[in-house]
Amino acid sequence: MKTEFSLTQLADPDIAEADRILRACVHCGFCTATCPTYVLLGDELDSPRGRIYLIKEMLEKDQPPTAEVVKHIDRCLSCLACMTTCPSGVNYMHLVDQARVRIERDYTRPLAERLLRAVLARVLPQPAWFRAGMILARLGRPLMGLLPSPKAASASSPPALLRRIRAMLTLAPGSLPAPGPAGGSVFPAVGERRGRVALLQGCAQQVLAPRINQAAINLLTRHGIEVVLVKDEQCCGALTHHLGRDAAALAFARANIAAWLAEAGRDGLDAILVTTSGCGTVIKDYGFMLREDRDFAAAAAKVSALAKDVTEYVSGLDLQPAQQRSDIVVAYHSACSLQHGQKITQAPKELLSKSGFVVKDVPESHLCCGSAGTYNILQPDIANKLRDRKVANIAMVKPDMIAAGNIGCMVQIAGGTSVPVVHTIELLDWATGGPRPGLN
Repeated sequence: MKTEFSLTQLADPDIAEADRILRACVHCGFCTATCPTYVLLGDELDSPRGRIYLIKEMLEKDQPPTAEVVKHIDRCLSCLACMTTCPSGVNYMHLVDQARVRIERDYTRPLAERLLRAVLARVLPQPAWFRAGMILARLGRPLMGLLPSPKAASASSPPALLRRIRAMLTLAPGSLPAPGPAGGSVFPAVGERRGRVALLQGCAQQVLAPRINQAAINLLTRHGIEVVLVKDEQCCGALTHHLGRDAAALAFARANIAAWLAEAGRDGLDAILVTTSGCGTVIKDYGFMLREDRDFAAAAAKVSALAKDVTEYVSGLDLQPAQQRSDIVVAYHSACSLQHGQKITQAPKELLSKSGFVVKDVPESHLCCGSAGTYNILQPDIANKLRDRKVANIAMVKPDMIAAGNIGCMVQIAGGTSVPVVHTIELLDWATGGPRPGLN
């Protein structure tokens, strides 16, 4: 793709990076076939290729984004299926991230939308605040009948904010589990220590499903791995990053880099493990995000190299199934952030198969379930259509359980099915002597 940035613009490292990305695009359109919003809406501007044109024009003209540009960028899930499909290696992730930062900086949204985004950016990364928010949402669920359905057409329904509030109430669980262990906790290896890892505590996950990290701790320590929950660890920054709040995301990243490397300097770390793949994709990108920061560039690259999805690390362990589960059919949902963002596709399924489960691939597994961080709140209409499509595809394989590697996907899919949705690591823990996963 030909670009027309001025030399002055190209002096900006972000614009220079955008220029490299744009020039790699050859307009082939392969990305349209795997883009969830294009598949649903059929609008070229809701495809990666269409959004690339919009972003190119916005950056080249260096003018405030228009409402039309914002609409189509907001509809992007950042599922990154286009990057898996693209034969030219276009790094759409870094391009759309830059567009979101520009929109956040230069575009004035309606007041209600600004307030909602500010609340999400403030509450979701803080587990205590998020827990309080979920309790309030539970109390508000009886009022759902007074709010418009997310499926209602926007032209004839009350303000979109009300539909988004309804989406938040729908996602709130019926009850919240007790909090898990606090940062600073160390879980020693059982028997001879073979390794030492930090385990990301997460934000939403430690409120909604602390059992996931507990299963990871059980499995790892049972196989000789010491696990530490690092004190002073913060949100990974993914949620604020995808809202275009770059300064906040980078502040989270710097704080985590300092905390993790301090822990590594004290007692050593073989890896930083992540059980929420959306977080893992961003942590693995810290090196890029902070590439221009003289104080943190090298440290960020080191942390990105240490970061691993929990299944990526567990694949290197010699798991010993305590009991074969050959009567359990598991539909494996491949989270976008895992299959497209981190290119981890086979390891989780192989681990489950070796542990005795009957693993079934889900039709259209490349398509997003509609969770995508805060997407199912900010774009509930599209998100619910994608969830219904995903649930229908899952039902085709007639599973006893659904396994996924991302809490957002788990919550999203569970909202449309009665089949138990569990984390992959919970099943692996169960297969190697742990408790049967809690069924929802």
